Amino acid sequence: MLIPSIDLQGGRIVQLVQGEQLALASDDVDGWIARFSGRPAVQLIDLDAAKGDGSNELLVRRICAALPCRVGGGIRTVDRADAVLALGATHAIIGSALFTANGVDVAFAERVASRAGVDRVIAAVDSREGHVVIHGWRTRLDITPIDAIRQLEPFAGGFLYTHVDREGLMQGTDLEAIAAIAAATRRRVTAAGGITTTEEVDYLDSIGVDAVVGMAVYTGKLTIDGRP
Repeated sequence: MLIPSIDLQGGRIVQLVQGEQLALASDDVDGWIARFSGRPAVQLIDLDAAKGDGSNELLVRRICAALPCRVGGGIRTVDRADAVLALGATHAIIGSALFTANGVDVAFAERVASRAGVDRVIAAVDSREGHVVIHGWRTRLDITPIDAIRQLEPFAGGFLYTHVDREGLMQGTDLEAIAAIAAATRRRVTAAGGITTTEEVDYLDSIGVDAVVGMAVYTGKLTIDGRP
């Protein structure tokens, strides 16, 4: 399944290269809601909340009312996970808060799963050069994404794996790395990071992995029309 992404920053829909460089921005929120209408899932990330630079909560609520959104960005507490679900999110995507400098924060993962329900938690595991990265991809941990996923599996209904090395570059993703992640868990995996072509989406679908696509959709390189 192809899952279009909506990243919010400063009240606009944006796309960033490597999480930093602004590549495009749009104020046409209603237009993109209409474009993604009918999709079974949309990924909605509040980049301002993720970076601790404010939030786009009203916009998140508005988009969640129109589209089935799994929402992430700045979910650092159990209460915040509850609040995001209350805004209308189908799932809460939780990333950096699931980790400490020493690895997976199992106690926090267990608390979130207990309150929100395992099936409504998506654990975000971001990888750069084979290691988990957190805090907007700035902090590298001494743990591999596969090790992290195996520890988090009891507490998440699914995983969002982002291959940061390819994120936003429009050069394709690392299908081998994603396949290894999918083989390491019984949970549903959603992959992100450089997915650019229909062939990549089709291959991932064939191994049971959903594909989050952002830049390729917004630039028109990949169409979502007719995509399952």
